[in-house]
Amino acid sequence: MPATAQAPEVTARQFATRRPSVEAALRDDPVVWLSSVQRDGRPHLVPVWFHWDGERIVAFSKPNARKVDNLRDQPSVMLAVGTPGPDFQVELIEATAEIPEADAAEIMPEGFGAKYRELLRRANLTVQRFAEVYSQPIVLRPTRFLGYGGRGWDAAGSLAT
Repeated sequence: MPATAQAPEVTARQFATRRPSVEAALRDDPVVWLSSVQRDGRPHLVPVWFHWDGERIVAFSKPNARKVDNLRDQPSVMLAVGTPGPDFQVELIEATAEIPEADAAEIMPEGFGAKYRELLRRANLTVQRFAEVYSQPIVLRPTRFLGYGGRGWDAAGSLAT
């Protein structure tokens, strides 16, 4: 399936069954871990800065990065977000990636610079320079939310392992 194909429709139940902690992690955490598959079948896992708008995750990459090639070949991905606490609770998200033709500056959400203000400062980057270097947008559309760990992890049932 090409990376420009439409993502499968996410049902209301799939969004409704996500844990409340996923919204906080998607809004506040500085990185989401993006797992893709290389042409030879090996997994590729990288952290990326991102913005969540309630429906999609927008991340950015250097245009010739391995992850971009992977996503062009195979747009199905798994994401992980959250900081494990005592209950080792993190959020796993299945998603479909799109590689837009537009530049990062055209797609960058308004709140991106505010979210990363301190990290950009520490990296000696402006938002504009970040958009120039990480000029390839990646749009990730969740298809399924899975929890991992958390209360109830020792009971058989609904949480991913």
